[in-house]
Amino acid sequence: MSVRDPYEVLGVSKTASQDDIRKAYRNLAKKYHPDLNPGDKVAEEQFKAIGQANDLLSDTEKRARFDRGEIDASGQERHPGFGGGGGYGDYGAGPGGFRYAGGQGHAFSEEDLGDLFSGMFTGRGRRSAGPRKGADRSYSLKVSFLDSVTGGKSRITLPEGATLDVRIPPGIEDGQTLRLRGKGGPGVQGGPDGDALITVNVQPDSTYTRDGFDLTETLPVDLKTAVMGGPITVPTPTGPVKMNVPPQSDSGTKLRLRGKGVQAHGSREAGNLYVTLQIKIGKPDAALEDFLKNWTPESAS
Repeated sequence: MSVRDPYEVLGVSKTASQDDIRKAYRNLAKKYHPDLNPGDKVAEEQFKAIGQANDLLSDTEKRARFDRGEIDASGQERHPGFGGGGGYGDYGAGPGGFRYAGGQGHAFSEEDLGDLFSGMFTGRGRRSAGPRKGADRSYSLKVSFLDSVTGGKSRITLPEGATLDVRIPPGIEDGQTLRLRGKGGPGVQGGPDGDALITVNVQPDSTYTRDGFDLTETLPVDLKTAVMGGPITVPTPTGPVKMNVPPQSDSGTKLRLRGKGVQAHGSREAGNLYVTLQIKIGKPDAALEDFLKNWTPESAS
């Protein structure tokens, strides 16, 4: 089965920038990912085609060779004089054997032709390259907010159906890229394998917001605790923690829990968690209502 033109597969022009190619691949990979299209063979084949097209066009050297007609859409070598795609015409006879290729005036001796044909079948011709690193492959990974704060592990499904485990470092931010060395395309002629480039998409959280390496959350407290002070339980990314509310606290009072923000990583220290109190009265009982009927705040007298 013939391999489609990689530019057509990704829906980009031949003048597209590498960034345009990367964005097109990410969008299409999300659309046709097997996890989002279970049992859909058409989507599965399209996902594989997208991965193959990206492998070629994301590698600037391979892309340039494809644009020059030296390799085909599957990355295989194209050889001059075969199949009509190499840009050469018929060979014309000259003194001592074959001489001219396509009227270009390039002279070939029998020894030259021997090297050419040897390179086509043994990989040792003059056009043969030495060991080369395999192509880098780009993927997108959704990460929960808590995993981005505390670190964790996740798994992605590769185009060929294999899986790849990814370690999420504490403090990863939305849009950052992780590089897994040796997890990309296979190397050429003994060269090292390429890398997997994984762009992280951090999902929002209903409890916490992030400011650098610090976190904030809003916590409801009852009226008695706010007025009299007392212990409360605060949820944190690493588990619940007890803390005391100072007497005469008001809505908007901000308390700090050291080291309970984004967790430490390497030489970086852990951030803090800032808790903003929000007084919740609930349903007042009769005693509280009677007290308030006869109570005049000092600020109102």
